[in-house]
Amino acid sequence: MSESPLLVSDHGAVRRITVNRPDKLNALNAATLDALLVAFDAAADDASVRAVILTGAGPKAFVAGADIAEMNQLTPVQGRDFSLRGQRMMRRVEKMPKPVIAMVNGFALGGGLELAMCCHLRIAADTAKVGQPEINLGLIPGFGGTQRLLRLAGRAATLELCLVGAPIDANRARELGIVNRVVPAAELEAETMKLAEQLAGAAPLALRGTLDCINVGGECGIEEGLEYEAAQFGLMFATQDMREGTSAFLERRKPVFGGQ
Repeated sequence: MSESPLLVSDHGAVRRITVNRPDKLNALNAATLDALLVAFDAAADDASVRAVILTGAGPKAFVAGADIAEMNQLTPVQGRDFSLRGQRMMRRVEKMPKPVIAMVNGFALGGGLELAMCCHLRIAADTAKVGQPEINLGLIPGFGGTQRLLRLAGRAATLELCLVGAPIDANRARELGIVNRVVPAAELEAETMKLAEQLAGAAPLALRGTLDCINVGGECGIEEGLEYEAAQFGLMFATQDMREGTSAFLERRKPVFGGQ
């Protein structure tokens, strides 16, 4: 059996998933896409996991892109299938019932930026660079880049990043709304874990309801989104976590959420 392209470790209620192909700058080939899908399915099903950190191995790259050597040999039908494979995996991450943080430790280009964008939050080292350089290969983004970048950064920035193909630094990415936070590279792991632990300590059902509402609201009209939000809000009143959270507030103590 071939070695897994991922490293998976648990730190309390936080699961860390690391793309482990540093010699290829963690490029996404078909096997890595499949392994990520399995890993996120497992994290979703594991009740002990309340938040997930996704990152890349080595000091240079989060994920530098899709595996160009593999793509070079694909036929048009295989190319479409490869695109759908990546989109399916990234949609799985986007629809996770638990928060996923991309810890962008280096280059996040092409498929790497697409992978980061499907996560719910992104923290980047101040040395990181992001971009959609597929135009330089005679390609277009294929794992959802045109769509998620448009929603995060707007039309003008998306057109420039995809048509020009030049990377931008982490601070510019933050200005455009592509990443949430930029921290010194030496502090990246500590700051990401701090945020993940904060999320892991929050009410799991409320986290899931919030993620669901934002996912639904991003894909429908406001009336439908508001109706869905009201339904999810009402459901929270059936949970022990809601009783615990409100009681703790009234009693001036820290709540302990059990996910029920």
